[in-house]
Amino acid sequence: MPQDPHAAFDHSVLDLIEHSPIGAVPHTPSYVDALGRLYASHQVYADADHRGGHVTVRSLATRPCFQPANVDALLAGAIDADALEPNAKVYDRYVASLPAALRPRAESLRAMVIGKPAHHRAKHGAAEVHDPLHAMFLVPGAGPHPGLPGNYLHGAVFHVGADDASGSWVVQVHDVDDGASEIQLTTLGEALNTMQELLGIMPFHLSELAALGFKAN
Repeated sequence: MPQDPHAAFDHSVLDLIEHSPIGAVPHTPSYVDALGRLYASHQVYADADHRGGHVTVRSLATRPCFQPANVDALLAGAIDADALEPNAKVYDRYVASLPAALRPRAESLRAMVIGKPAHHRAKHGAAEVHDPLHAMFLVPGAGPHPGLPGNYLHGAVFHVGADDASGSWVVQVHDVDDGASEIQLTTLGEALNTMQELLGIMPFHLSELAALGFKAN
């Protein structure tokens, strides 16, 4: 098969982005074309931390993910849902992982991130909402809009329905604005395993989740 004539230049653009403190590249036609290819192939996302900057997927792949620390114990039946690490603690660990300069903005988004799933649950109808568990997670990636500071998507596992025997378990993922994607599953175990699967395939763009059965909101 013929070699991609753009491969070497595109690779150099990835290197340039990673070596720039603000993820910048020159504004010339060649670089603009390269960025178009890299965005289309999900190798580059808009940088959440620098306006007009870019961040490479390969650099995000080295960053940590965050979920309740004892989710494995819940899956194993060793604890019940009430004992799951609280969302605030999960968010604390995320904030502590960021460079000091990014922490104030992350803190300013705390209420929005932890509170936002309840806002979206209301769309399912208040009378149908039953919420015995609400487990938050954060994973490197992007959506139609950039992510949280550090280029993170945030998501949650929660239940909709009158009780555990009805309704469904939802896994929802958001960027920093109104970009969101979700999947509805039958059991809590399926939902928690899906959450962990997302952490295992990070980083990703929300649009890529369609392949896993997620639907954009």
